[in-house]
Amino acid sequence: MLPRLQPVDPAYLKGLRAHVRDALRRAIIAGELPSGAVLNERQTAEQLGVSTTPLKEALRQLEAEGLVVIEPRRGIRVTFDAAQAEEMALARAALESMMARMAAARIEESGIGRLAAIVDKMTEATAASATDDLITLNELFHDAIHEISRCRYLQRILVGQRIYDHAARQFILSDPAERIRALREHRTIFEALARRDADAAERDMRDHVVRSAQQHVKAAFESRAQSAIGGPSAP
Repeated sequence: MLPRLQPVDPAYLKGLRAHVRDALRRAIIAGELPSGAVLNERQTAEQLGVSTTPLKEALRQLEAEGLVVIEPRRGIRVTFDAAQAEEMALARAALESMMARMAAARIEESGIGRLAAIVDKMTEATAASATDDLITLNELFHDAIHEISRCRYLQRILVGQRIYDHAARQFILSDPAERIRALREHRTIFEALARRDADAAERDMRDHVVRSAQQHVKAAFESRAQSAIGGPSAP
């Protein structure tokens, strides 16, 4: 008679689902799984080295996020494309620029010191090419501005985009030139906030979000599309 086995800790199952979901989300947002691509559940599970159970659960979450659509008897079709990326970025730019404006009007010395410390760490991480640290600091910088603005309603609206923003940052901040541009733009936003210049803070934040989105679209969609059309270059 076989010994009685203890059930697997649910925390491990939850972690696996999250890893599968995050891996697929990164691939979609990076354009590696382009819009219109149809995923076969069994083949995708084999590629990821998992069973179809965590994959199904991950796909349901991605469908809720608007990245894929599950079509019965046909498979899973990727729906995220350049137009959707641009639309989400424009929405984020509108919200974040207004929050930056409010932050400039409401910032106190403690807030200025908090942002200054983050920018200093961003400078160090950029010099060290510490991409993972930069992603974390990038999010801390924007979160700090959100808190300083005290725009609770706008913060709640932005929650739904955090997953997209994080995956997009992972992709674009892998580029050394982008890391330098992002540092320069974050410093410019900080300086506007430090001098309490609401007009400049709003403009600089909007320009930063829009330009970053344009870089994402260019790298994830346009460049890949041109490469696919052109095929391998001639020797």
